Amino acid sequence: MAAIDKVKILVVGDSGVGKTSLTHLICQQQTISNPSWTIGCSVEVKLHEYKEGTPNQRTYFIELWDIGGSQSHQNTRSVFYNPTNGIILVHDLTNRKSQQNLQKWLQEVLNKDGNYSKHKSFDDFDPEHFVGSTQIPILVIGTKLDLAAEVRSSLYRRSSTIAEECGADEIFLDCHQVRSLAAGSSSSVKLSRFFDKVIERRYYANREGISPDKRRIPVYSPQYSPKFYHND
Repeated sequence: MAAIDKVKILVVGDSGVGKTSLTHLICQQQTISNPSWTIGCSVEVKLHEYKEGTPNQRTYFIELWDIGGSQSHQNTRSVFYNPTNGIILVHDLTNRKSQQNLQKWLQEVLNKDGNYSKHKSFDDFDPEHFVGSTQIPILVIGTKLDLAAEVRSSLYRRSSTIAEECGADEIFLDCHQVRSLAAGSSSSVKLSRFFDKVIERRYYANREGISPDKRRIPVYSPQYSPKFYHND
């Protein structure tokens, strides 16, 4: 059996925005009714068909690293950030502050040393500069759509500033509804396109003349249980 390559995607955002419910929905195609808080990091894995339906279709493992959002772990969670192949920034549609804080989360991840808050000003942070230099694909996801009735009429005029500055797609979900990521839906298409972009950057970008098989990383072997679900 041929080895399957993998990519690592961080799922970050404020505590309580629903990152664990989101990762569970993406990986298990199921909702999670009573998740607990994430302490440290929880990892879920799913199979993804890169360039599905084309002659270049190939299976990859997608690792979603659900990072605990507690401020008390701010100086230690950077251990989970490197290496990073992609970033999903998550905010709560009913909580404007969680959307504004995505800039801080992006800077924390890209800085990687965990000391950003002591030495840098968020007012001077330029997401476009960082993303342009790192080329890390980004997806922005707004959760709790079911609780944001007052937002629905203007959702498509309210894409988050961070998504606009990074040129990233943004999707809005109710993580308690499996149909939120139904095959063929706009959200599902954007998510699949994001996964393809992460894989493209990791295995194909700037590697002209080198077969992807020559760059194969070790066979995926889980060193953790994907069944420890936490809510955060």
